[in-house]
Amino acid sequence: MTCGRGVEPEGEVMGRRSFLARCAAVLGAAIAAVLGSTGLSYFISPAFKKDEEDWVDVGGTKDIRPGAPVKVDFVARKRDAWAVTEKRSSAWVATKDGREFTAFDPRCTHLGCPYRWDQAKEQFLCPCHAAIFDAGGAVVSGPPPRPLDRYDAKVVNGRLLIQPIPRRRAA
Repeated sequence: MTCGRGVEPEGEVMGRRSFLARCAAVLGAAIAAVLGSTGLSYFISPAFKKDEEDWVDVGGTKDIRPGAPVKVDFVARKRDAWAVTEKRSSAWVATKDGREFTAFDPRCTHLGCPYRWDQAKEQFLCPCHAAIFDAGGAVVSGPPPRPLDRYDAKVVNGRLLIQPIPRRRAA
């Protein structure tokens, strides 16, 4: 039984041209599947990425006495893919009872100037534009539009940990 050119009836052996065409199609489909899944996973992966909270140990809670805020320095590390960057920063930490701690961002909410604690007046003073904040971070006077920004803080095994991403507080 003879067939027309390029047609393979059932039961006959596959020709070289048909075999190579099918191999090329299968190989092309495999390459498309690998590249497509890689590209698709690149765009979808942020939806499944778990946000990591990077808590920074700023010291023992016994070093922070009730009544007077203490300035603590720390190094915040941020991972971006394979690169890790370090940034030196600080925070003002206050407590009323030695169990609950408040950590303030060290920059004034007006223009970002550094402020200081005045023990005699029991207030935070920003020398740039005469801003004054009370011990709880609320605006007492001056141009700041809102209270001092805060860091999330928690105590673990007698150590104070903060998350060095300031939270804005409403006025």
